[in-house]
Amino acid sequence: MSLLPTESGLPPEPALESPAQKPNARLWALAREIIETIILTIVIYAVVNFATGRFRVEGESMLPTLHPNEYVLIDKVSYMLGSPERGDIVVFHYPLGTERDFIKRVIGLPNETVSIANGVITITRADGQQEVLQEPYIASQPHYQGTWTLKSDEFFVLGDNRNNSSDSHSWGTLQRSYLVGRAVIVYWPLEALQWVPHHDYASASTP
Repeated sequence: MSLLPTESGLPPEPALESPAQKPNARLWALAREIIETIILTIVIYAVVNFATGRFRVEGESMLPTLHPNEYVLIDKVSYMLGSPERGDIVVFHYPLGTERDFIKRVIGLPNETVSIANGVITITRADGQQEVLQEPYIASQPHYQGTWTLKSDEFFVLGDNRNNSSDSHSWGTLQRSYLVGRAVIVYWPLEALQWVPHHDYASASTP
């Protein structure tokens, strides 16, 4: 901009901003903040849904541990990085083809043999070691019996309410590919808020 003297002998005054320019700049800044907030919210939502899930307990198959209409938070990441452990409570796709998800407890691990007789579960590991599961959490001892040998990608899952549960004793072993994740927190209703208990089994050699 030239500041050469004018005919009056004074330099010209600099051009002033149009009154409309400042409101427009503020409007664009506000719009940018809103867009950035929306994008950040979408990213956070996507990450949370990738890493976690929600599940509503239906029926009484997990009594007394979980109750009907309780809502459980699912950790989807743990089984991407590691394997389920005996005693984990897991959510999985029902393997017989429906769109429903089930929630049960992991009893048998890959390459093990699970035997149920006289209300007692015996685990035979791949190396031949045996253990009898001590299960203080079950509603009642199972009335059924049988033996199941698991492949390298299979698990044996049971409901804690042993005689009122559709699980591996009735429809067979569960392939790892059907797993959704590990149940970690009961978050609703608030009076039921708690960590989902993981049972560490005491073992005993069979006679």
